[in-house]
Amino acid sequence: MLKMSRVSYGGTAAVVTSMALISGLSSADATNAIIVSAILIAAFADNLTDSLSIHIFQESEQLEQINAFTGTITNFIVRLFLCISFALLVIITPIKDVAIVTIVWGMFILAIITYLIACERKVNPLPEVIKHLLVASAVVLSSHVTGSWIASTLK
Repeated sequence: MLKMSRVSYGGTAAVVTSMALISGLSSADATNAIIVSAILIAAFADNLTDSLSIHIFQESEQLEQINAFTGTITNFIVRLFLCISFALLVIITPIKDVAIVTIVWGMFILAIITYLIACERKVNPLPEVIKHLLVASAVVLSSHVTGSWIASTLK
């Protein structure tokens, strides 16, 4: 069975980063091609950086080498897969709807990750889901505001 600890960091990072990029770039009037480029850059460059950081952290915690390696690879694959799912949604969704569609998708995935973790921890999932969706909403909103500010300031 897949441990949520192996996918929670990469899954959360992919979802929240992708929603933030899409929200911010959409409000800055970016094209779908620019948005897809940003997501794929995050899917590879930022993902590799985070995976290396996680691996080094796990080594510093003296985690067994095989567990550190498995965690690093799992994080990378989960994050890559989820980022690609956002990129595909951007490709197939009209630009006017892309932010809404991808935010709904991202919040759905984040809710599932949170629910599964809460069940593993044997805590009430609803408060956990609400808390995490509120934080993700704050990230998306701040990205939207930033993108709008950039669009109005640099035009």
